[in-house]
Amino acid sequence: MQIWVDADACPNVIKEVLFRAADRAHVMVTLVANQFIKTPPSPYIRSMQVASGFDVADNEIVKRTEPGDLVITADIPLAAEVLEKGGAAINPRGERYSPATIREKLTMRDFMDTMRSSGIQTGGPSTLNQRDRQQFANELDKWLLMFKQQKC
Repeated sequence: MQIWVDADACPNVIKEVLFRAADRAHVMVTLVANQFIKTPPSPYIRSMQVASGFDVADNEIVKRTEPGDLVITADIPLAAEVLEKGGAAINPRGERYSPATIREKLTMRDFMDTMRSSGIQTGGPSTLNQRDRQQFANELDKWLLMFKQQKC
């Protein structure tokens, strides 16, 4: 099992949490992006640069995800595909996607896209705060505990 990161939009503070966790738990973390992303030297952290283009990084993550893997993404369609493959997905705010909630989130995403395309200003997400970071770290720790139990 390993962690895949949709790295183009992942906040740096979340990447730092992941880097520390990779070394602490000895779990592979791979950042996937269409640009070069510098990573600290570690046998557990790597970066994968893919070609530019719509959903190229997402498609690569889906292709490589195996059951039990964790994907870090705010992209709801990507999270839905990961869940279909038996993986887990958490957004950078620490919300764990589940089969029970993903359909609702896809519907809301599509609704908001329709609103924006008709010219309505919907605003963006709020700034990542300390509570979001803590919730992310807590959800990551839950997955890492499961990883450790399966490894033993």
